[in-house]
Amino acid sequence: MATKQVKGVSAKFSGEVLAFIRAFTDGLVDNNVSIFAGAGLSASLGYVNWKELLRSVAEELGLDIDRETNLVALAQYHLNERRNRSELNRRIISEFSDIRKPTTNHEILARLPISTYWTTNYDRMIETALEQANKIADVKYEVRQLKKTTPNRDAIVYKMHGDVEHPDDAVLTKDDYEGYFRKHEPFVTALSGDLTAKTFLFLGFSFSDPNIDYVMSRVRVTLHQAPKQHYCIMRREQKKAREKNADFEYRKHQQSFLIKDLARIGVHTLLVDGYEDITRILGAIEQEYRQRTIFISGSADDFAPWKMEIANQFIAGLSQALVEKKYRIVTGFGLGVGPSVIAGALAPILRDKRRYRQTQLVARPFPIAISDARERRKAYQRYREEMIGLAGIAIFLFGNKRKGDDIIDADGVVAEFDIAFEQGLKVIPVGATGHVAAQLWRRVTDDLPAFYPDATVGFRRSLYALAPTSILPDPGAFIQAVVKVVEVIRSNA
Repeated sequence: MATKQVKGVSAKFSGEVLAFIRAFTDGLVDNNVSIFAGAGLSASLGYVNWKELLRSVAEELGLDIDRETNLVALAQYHLNERRNRSELNRRIISEFSDIRKPTTNHEILARLPISTYWTTNYDRMIETALEQANKIADVKYEVRQLKKTTPNRDAIVYKMHGDVEHPDDAVLTKDDYEGYFRKHEPFVTALSGDLTAKTFLFLGFSFSDPNIDYVMSRVRVTLHQAPKQHYCIMRREQKKAREKNADFEYRKHQQSFLIKDLARIGVHTLLVDGYEDITRILGAIEQEYRQRTIFISGSADDFAPWKMEIANQFIAGLSQALVEKKYRIVTGFGLGVGPSVIAGALAPILRDKRRYRQTQLVARPFPIAISDARERRKAYQRYREEMIGLAGIAIFLFGNKRKGDDIIDADGVVAEFDIAFEQGLKVIPVGATGHVAAQLWRRVTDDLPAFYPDATVGFRRSLYALAPTSILPDPGAFIQAVVKVVEVIRSNA
């Protein structure tokens, strides 16, 4: 599935937000982050917030929902009067049972290598987004599910307050919250462990969310002495239509106290002006993470004018240099190029397992045992899209194959270039390796604004150092030239 990067993520952020993006991406690389999603994450889909969910309930009790602040108590009042929660259950089913397309935020989060999601939401947007990202979600909304493990799972989704299909068991009233520690103690234990070990990003919460006090109290109890650094993205209070200045200033004052209280327990709050800013930040995180992964495309039956030994030395050395700079390498094992990519990447990984990880090399040989030509083309297209979708930068080397007695252009390398550009990757054709790579280098440099609209003088100079040439470059120096282009791209991201 193509995963084109979110537009606009290159827009400038404050130093505070940039520091968060880099720190959170470091956590992604280390598989050490978790998401906690509140009701606001699904609000843009049309799902009601708590006030709207309970509006008819308040009217039945003769109360004004807009004047109520303790909505958990309001749900309890209704239960006290009715002696059953059928109306509350009906509201949950009515509002959350229809499946809607996940938001861009859900889609980005699902694509990222996040293995643990926590949510107080009843809806199934996280599970749906994970499924669309071809990931297997192990969903847990009942205590008995905690002792079971879904085979080959990619992520665990903890739904602390229940699931839309089981409204009788949803955590909604004061009775539910007061009995939560007793009935759902294993959830609290699991959450406490994750809060201690992982960096959380809280999304969709506000000080008016009735769940936040309960969630934050768990953080406070667990991490009261030396809290781990967590983050929360929160929308800055906005003045409502016809709202009095005094009321607006009061709400801003409330928010400032909440932010200070969150800081006390290790949660750093990033304020944004609009919900679209959250999408921009998540998109920048995805871009930052993907640009730490480099797809190396190439094939060669003939390395001329390079000597085969020198070409293999260059390819292996480039792959090794990138791994040593903590990049992850993705390769489709292209003819003549793939073995050297793998050998170079494995050298530091096997030499120093403390500094480098096996996960820094992703090798995906093509499924060649497909006899039908049409089906093989379709399969290769999907395979390429999925493989290239893992990366943020793509390097193109050589690009030829043998047909009978002739050496012809490798159409697969051209296809991978087109896919990479469509998906928003930064493309680096190494023109000096000749063949298709030289053609692609000219294609990029002839229309540089289309590929690098913000290209600096320094970047242009670095890219032109990879130009096609009749003089065989020194492999060591040329490796550094290619790495420099990568580093310039990263520094300008």
